[in-house]
Amino acid sequence: MSKPNKKHLFIFGPGYTAGFIGQRAVEAGWRVSAGYRDATKTTALEARGFIPVSLSDETLGAKLQDASHVLTSVAPTQAGDPILPIFESCLEHLVALEWLGYLSSTNVYGDHGGDWVDENTTPAPNLDRGRRRVAAENRWLRVAEQTGVPLHIFRLAGIYGPGRNAVRTLLDGRARRIFKQGQMFSRVHVKDIEEAVWQGMHSGLKSQVFNLADDMPAPPQDIIEKAAQHLALPVPPLIPFEDAELSPMARSFYTESKRVKNDRVKKLLGLSLRYPTFDSALEDLADYEKDAQKR
Repeated sequence: MSKPNKKHLFIFGPGYTAGFIGQRAVEAGWRVSAGYRDATKTTALEARGFIPVSLSDETLGAKLQDASHVLTSVAPTQAGDPILPIFESCLEHLVALEWLGYLSSTNVYGDHGGDWVDENTTPAPNLDRGRRRVAAENRWLRVAEQTGVPLHIFRLAGIYGPGRNAVRTLLDGRARRIFKQGQMFSRVHVKDIEEAVWQGMHSGLKSQVFNLADDMPAPPQDIIEKAAQHLALPVPPLIPFEDAELSPMARSFYTESKRVKNDRVKKLLGLSLRYPTFDSALEDLADYEKDAQKR
């Protein structure tokens, strides 16, 4: 008889991206717990094979006692990282912990006028949410040092994947090609994030920062054009950034332009991107979204 798999992943913030990572662990036979605040989410968590755990549960520490891996994907608020106080209150119970993971953002680098950045680039965010990310990263690093457990920080470029991509926005009639001179974005497919984090969990590496981005940064209007051409749909007209009606959040993304290098994650984790470019993902995205329309 084979020994039961005793690995236990606890996820704070089991949303879109962390959900893929959690399901990867479920498929590998791990126990996966998912923290929640909204009790209406428990049914959906259970459907994915996760064990729902209330973050207000007074016995949360005990439920973390056999957690071997902890992943947090919760963005910090103006008041700070909402998970850190909860996690720190449970530290005495974390006797089985082997690994910590934090899903951060490449917005920590700020604006570089379209130039390349890597993990050695000093964070210089010009957006409040980027500054909050830097503060949260530093606090998680201090907690990791306190526990003696390695922390892997994954700085994510623009995330896309099934249900969240340019193909979907075109099929829904929501796609716009907004043009700002010199604007460059890096992006990364959620399945490549899943693979990188999974490899990090098994790597045995000390605390480390990894950029997660594909090999080909591109202006946002080019991505919409490629998707439209693949679908044989009309290419939406260009809209100058100055004339575009955007929410404050959407407009803020255009205040930073950079290209994100991914050499470290390839070298240290041996990551081979499934989708090294947006073009390489297009066929799979189109197939998924067309099937989703039929369901």
